[in-house]
Amino acid sequence: MWPFKKKQLETETRSAGSGFTAEIIAAREAYISGRQGIGELTATVQSCVSLWEGGLSLADVTGTDLLDRRNLALTARSLALRGEALFLVRDSGLVPCSDWDLRTRDSRPTAYRVSISEAGGGRTETALAAEVLHFRIGADVSAPYYGTAPLKRAQLTAGLLQVVETALAEVFENAPLGSSVVPFPEAPETDLTALARGFRGYRGRVQVRESVNVAAAGGPAPMQDWKPHDLSPDLSKSMTKESLSAARDAIHMVFGILPGLASSATTGPMVREAQRHLAQWTLQSIAAVMAEECTDKLGAEITLDVMRPLQAFDAGGRARALSAVVQTLALAKETGVDPAQALELVDWGQ
Repeated sequence: MWPFKKKQLETETRSAGSGFTAEIIAAREAYISGRQGIGELTATVQSCVSLWEGGLSLADVTGTDLLDRRNLALTARSLALRGEALFLVRDSGLVPCSDWDLRTRDSRPTAYRVSISEAGGGRTETALAAEVLHFRIGADVSAPYYGTAPLKRAQLTAGLLQVVETALAEVFENAPLGSSVVPFPEAPETDLTALARGFRGYRGRVQVRESVNVAAAGGPAPMQDWKPHDLSPDLSKSMTKESLSAARDAIHMVFGILPGLASSATTGPMVREAQRHLAQWTLQSIAAVMAEECTDKLGAEITLDVMRPLQAFDAGGRARALSAVVQTLALAKETGVDPAQALELVDWGQ
């Protein structure tokens, strides 16, 4: 008999404990929520992200049923926090991807290896570029196939907001706010402790204590009375309010939102102008890029309109313009002038 046994393949064992799984989930959550790790979870950023979600999810989609409200909201949040969003095109609909890697040729993606989140654990698939909808904003010329988040393009502003808010949180947690020092004559420690406890629960009452101006036992004490000294830090000298306001305004502008929208003195016209600015100069341009990607991958003419559902236009101005156009066309018809030629003279096309 042959004395040697055939070598058996070693079975690889891996740990699936709760600790390791929790660490992996926390790492993935940090990656998904924001690559930079600063400022993404502040109220200012989340309010901007909510405006992006609400505005883009209301867009009118023509040419496909795949871009429903839920997918539009997911796209808006991913674009705001990561700068890009990726969906697999399947017969059942669009499948959102949590992570991906790609291969390019001539700076254009040709294949993707994507990770799809599932309730019982994610899975990985490989797909061609034609099977994937890849939306991205803020792409750089050195890497046009990757998008960049608005906060990544404004790292100093996001970092300043995060540092100021952290400093304020530490001040309100550790600083002796509302504390005072009251001078008192020499006395045992037990008497001072009992006196300090006597001030508790007397808010709004009148406290009667013995004055420090005494002249017993050989001479007068220093001529000072009960004058408390406040220990609360003076934050106005550090310009925390101005720094916080400047950082918030800069982050609003990075997301395409006029800072006046968050002002306490904002009026109705300013709110409408801020909404028009966000819809016209930010969301509509993103919708146009998304429409081009969908048209290229889905093989149909697809359009996304944000302006109409958000009513991001001057209704009164449009009504007056329409009235003037109708009157001008009627006058051109009466005088025998071709309206098409008249519109070309003022460079007014479709």
